[in-house]
Amino acid sequence: MTVRDPSSAVKGHSSVHGSSPFVELSREDWARLSNEIEQPLDAADVARLRGTGDRLDLTEVAEVYLPLSRLLNLYVSGAEQLHRATSTFLREDVERTPFVIGVAGSVAVGKSTTARVLRELLRRWPGTPDVQLITTDGFLYPNAELERRGLMQRKGFPESYDRRRLLRFVSEVKSGAPDVTAPWYSHLTYDIVPEREVVVSRPDVLIVEGLNVLAPARLRSDGTQGLALSDFFDFSIYVDAPTDYIEKWYIERFMKLRSGAFSDPESYFHRYASLSDEEAAATAHDIWTRINEPNLRENVLPTRGRAKLVLSKDRDHGIRRMLLRKT
Repeated sequence: MTVRDPSSAVKGHSSVHGSSPFVELSREDWARLSNEIEQPLDAADVARLRGTGDRLDLTEVAEVYLPLSRLLNLYVSGAEQLHRATSTFLREDVERTPFVIGVAGSVAVGKSTTARVLRELLRRWPGTPDVQLITTDGFLYPNAELERRGLMQRKGFPESYDRRRLLRFVSEVKSGAPDVTAPWYSHLTYDIVPEREVVVSRPDVLIVEGLNVLAPARLRSDGTQGLALSDFFDFSIYVDAPTDYIEKWYIERFMKLRSGAFSDPESYFHRYASLSDEEAAATAHDIWTRINEPNLRENVLPTRGRAKLVLSKDRDHGIRRMLLRKT
């Protein structure tokens, strides 16, 4: 177990670069932290939770996600103890509020799989049977609004989201509001569905997954700084990998989707279903270099150091290293 600078450690450097708030653990060291926990999932669960193109098997669940679920369970217990201490201090019964976890990372890096697996595992721990998951896709502006603002080619960039509504949503959940609604996003139509919504009802744990969930607060026009979404997080995770690996995974996923979701005539991307392998690879590379890579470099990757835990992936999509913030 060594302490390293988070940026160099994620890139695989082995030297120590001064003091760091992070501790780096190898997958082997991490797995030993909870080797007494029984595997609660089976092969069918893994197949259901795994995203298109992602690598996930029972070994990775046992060696990576079970220890993480144990760590999160300890954090939830600690938050509950702090809640009781606050209630004692105030001499009143203050109602427990949801424990909120943020999961960030690039397109195609596997953050959605991470969020789904954690939801499944945390539901198995005593004290957190109700774990709900929401993605920030529902807070994208509708396509018509993005077109009006000239942002359709910047979908996924920070300015393409209704950030005020997203911040209000998580604030209300964290305050203990009984029912909080969010817009419903369809990956088939690539747009908000006006007549549908997601309702979050006082969960034990809420997982918020999205590209920019760890972004810092914006500076207001008067020079003051507002709240960041991450101000409401009790724990945060960044799923990381070298950019060239992520581009490869993005293109591979695009190729697989041609015969999957893209083949549906109702799909926004149906026009790509009939592309040849060469055309599909070129199209995916173009989308990556114009939209996803710039967004990753400019907006997503700079938030990595704000996470409490960085899960670092290798070429095979497997998680190999963990950077855990010490405080």
